[in-house]
Amino acid sequence: MTNYIRGTSRGEVQFLPPCLDDYVGPDCAARFIEAFVEGLDFGTLGFRHAQPAETGRPPYHPGDLLRLYLYGYLNRIRSSRRLEAEAKRNLELIWLLRGLRPDFKTIADFRKDNRQAFKPLFKQFNLLCRKLELFGAELVAVDGSKFKASNNSRRHYTREQLQELIERIDSRIEEYLKDLDSQDAQSEGAPPNPRTEQLQAKVALLHERKGHYHELLGELGQGQHQEISLTDRDARKMKGPRGHLVGYNVQVAVDAKHGLIVAQEVVQAKNDRQQLADMALKAKEELGVQQLQIVADTGYHSADQLERCEQTGVESVVPAPKPSGGAGLFAKAKFCYDPTSDTYRCPAGQVLRRQGQDRNHGKERWLYANRAACQSCKLRGQCTKGECRVIKRRNNEAVVERAAQRASRKPDIIARRKQIVEPVYGTLRNWCHDTFLLRGLERVRGEFTLSSLVYNLRRVLSLISLDTLVRTVASLKGLPVETSG
Repeated sequence: MTNYIRGTSRGEVQFLPPCLDDYVGPDCAARFIEAFVEGLDFGTLGFRHAQPAETGRPPYHPGDLLRLYLYGYLNRIRSSRRLEAEAKRNLELIWLLRGLRPDFKTIADFRKDNRQAFKPLFKQFNLLCRKLELFGAELVAVDGSKFKASNNSRRHYTREQLQELIERIDSRIEEYLKDLDSQDAQSEGAPPNPRTEQLQAKVALLHERKGHYHELLGELGQGQHQEISLTDRDARKMKGPRGHLVGYNVQVAVDAKHGLIVAQEVVQAKNDRQQLADMALKAKEELGVQQLQIVADTGYHSADQLERCEQTGVESVVPAPKPSGGAGLFAKAKFCYDPTSDTYRCPAGQVLRRQGQDRNHGKERWLYANRAACQSCKLRGQCTKGECRVIKRRNNEAVVERAAQRASRKPDIIARRKQIVEPVYGTLRNWCHDTFLLRGLERVRGEFTLSSLVYNLRRVLSLISLDTLVRTVASLKGLPVETSG
């Protein structure tokens, strides 16, 4: 008879059952979660039920539900129903929660109601990373990506789509009414035709749907946006990595030393043009430094954002986008600006002087031209398709020129940007964190803060031994160090 390794009989009564702590290994991430959560001041962080009421049914301690979420996110489990199931069967979670089994509604409400507390919680974990000297605090890379909202694209409309739907409904109603008139003429004096009743019901349904679309158009007329989502009203249609989606623009600032997220944000903007300065300031605040170097791709290139970075002690390395314009024509970079004389020199050697100013999107620009020189210039066909070439210069154009010089001097930093920040989005997408479960901008921000915290947690666990982490957290909070066994 072949022998096999067999387990203990399920019906066998053990005189000394094993301790629950024996089921959780000394290198289990749950032990660090326990140590980290145990030292938190939930009242200061702003968690609900940090101080329970004296009367009524006692609530769950926020620390227990936070342990559940941190463990779940760390193991790619975000659904409240799946977390409820894991709390009943996962030995590590049973150890972490001390046998508590909260229902899915309680679990879901905790994430929804404590979204504002996740921001200071993220800062608290970053303070631990600073204590462990895991931040280089010298170079930070910024990037954005589009994450899908809890909203189907078929429940998202623009003003043009609503108007087109209303026109279609009007056309169908007109067809049905003509059909009804034809049937009335053919069956005059006869008993009611069942088809007539069906057509009348369809017309009533179309009128109801048309009224709903008119209400949505009215909402768009009152607001500043040209689109509306029915499931998540704050979501916007934007171009994502796999085509268009209804979602949000997620921003992260990542420290170059170990790839840890320093700052994060979720915005409704469809591009990254106005996000650089805000992310740079958040990164400076999190790192606690006065000077910082930040690198981003061409999508962040904006004169106003570059100027704000200079004014706040941030050295930005952002390459300019490729110049647009007619094929074969001289780019603006071919014209050399002389700040002493406030003039431009064109490729033909002629001097362009200031001739006036105009306004573009509310921003003033100075105009430089030399009409007489352009009339007789042999290079005119390579320079302009009009009568003369006009160079437009913004008031903060010097900021853009300095940024271009920095970018040309530091191609190695520009090349490093992808290595620093893009693995973050790759990991989050691999974890399926690129689809939000909550609805509304503020709730989505809280959800992504939790994802960012767990991403940093996973990175730290791969950099520092678990025993060192547990002892560091305990020493910071003055807690006794728990060991297994």
